[in-house]
Amino acid sequence: MATGLGAPAAREQICIALGAIDAAHEVLRATSSDLVGTDFRVDMADRLETQDRINRGLMYRIFGELAAPSDGDGSIIAVRAALWKRLRITPREITRRCRLAARIRGRHSLTGTHIAPELPALAEAVETGVVGEDHIRAVCQAVDVLPASVAPAEVAQAEATLVEHAARVDAGVVAKLGQRIADHLNPDGLFSDEDRARRRGLTLGRQGPDGMSKLSGLLDPQARAYFEAVAAAVRPGHRQPDGAAGPDERSCAQRNHDALKLALATALSSGELGTHRGHPVTVVVSTTLAELNQAAHAVTDPTIPMPPWAHTGGGSRLPMRDLIAMAANAIHYLAVFDDHTARPLYLGRQKRIATTDQRLICYARDRGCTRPNCLVPGYHCEVHHSPDWTPNGRTDADKLHFACGPDHAAATEGRQQTTVTESGRLGWTDGSTPPQINHAHHPEELLRGDPDPPE
Repeated sequence: MATGLGAPAAREQICIALGAIDAAHEVLRATSSDLVGTDFRVDMADRLETQDRINRGLMYRIFGELAAPSDGDGSIIAVRAALWKRLRITPREITRRCRLAARIRGRHSLTGTHIAPELPALAEAVETGVVGEDHIRAVCQAVDVLPASVAPAEVAQAEATLVEHAARVDAGVVAKLGQRIADHLNPDGLFSDEDRARRRGLTLGRQGPDGMSKLSGLLDPQARAYFEAVAAAVRPGHRQPDGAAGPDERSCAQRNHDALKLALATALSSGELGTHRGHPVTVVVSTTLAELNQAAHAVTDPTIPMPPWAHTGGGSRLPMRDLIAMAANAIHYLAVFDDHTARPLYLGRQKRIATTDQRLICYARDRGCTRPNCLVPGYHCEVHHSPDWTPNGRTDADKLHFACGPDHAAATEGRQQTTVTESGRLGWTDGSTPPQINHAHHPEELLRGDPDPPE
């Protein structure tokens, strides 16, 4: 139960408690459990699991307080950066914890009125260590699938029922119970446009060693109608890859894939998607002139090996053969590292916003955000001046580098310092260490044993 201690006393009491937990962990690790017997080990596993869940509940409490600090100590961006650095968890996981904490933790309105948690039964179960992470996920998914037409009282009852069962069964059973409750509360399967809009989403998975990526998610009815129309155009025997003739040996799933690729390529080549950070929305690829020449000859001469991957502005790898095929059908932006044109790349103080040519140089040189260990690709980066535009920075190609939005803000606000290193890459520091460059977008540098690898 929370106590009303002042800030110094609360800090001291929390530190004492955390120290006692650390000391207890030391005792447990140093004490052998070889001879305690199976029954005792089961009891021990039960207690350790409960303690782990209680710790998880405390962690969500802290994340909830960090997401909406009452003491105004630091911006949200700075807090998330500190969590990323200290806990070494991904930004996506930080966001997930903050969002869940907002649902299971009570909070105060701007007028100071207490607002109960959205999921009160789950909140209590998390705090007392009754449920684990998989239970939390199952309950949230079951509640979120319910349409807005279900009365709030019925949603609350469904949540309480699922949490009650989560105290006795595993998360797989809870998920199945949640589906049955949803079928009971919405027997006709009625969903509004708002319900569908809330659930829509596509997730592009990590790129595998072979360059393939998994796509998963839910399409709303309108998106499905568009996809069905395009898929119909890629029926058996039509629009085969590379203009192949003869029997179409593609499966239905493969034709669906080719239909999606056709739709995306057609949309990009239409020129109707507007601009992104100053140039038309299109594919940006960086490679070297030597690799491009080798690939061009390898296409027609099988004795010449095909060079390795090119890199897109989204941070993915693109086979050189695919790059040549794409270039034959549409005009994309190709940043060739060793082939500079006579276009104006040094603008001095005439213009603050980087030109398309200058962004292309950033794609080729940086590939993504330049702050060490940041993985944001070039498509999602801004162009940062170093030295800063204010008071006397220059919009010259060798003084412009990629930085994601939060890191660009950190540099602009002085929380991070940047300087162009002798290699031409941008170095970052918080003032406590020498400037360091980001090798995360350049795996070849990591393999060469360059310093400052991603943590």
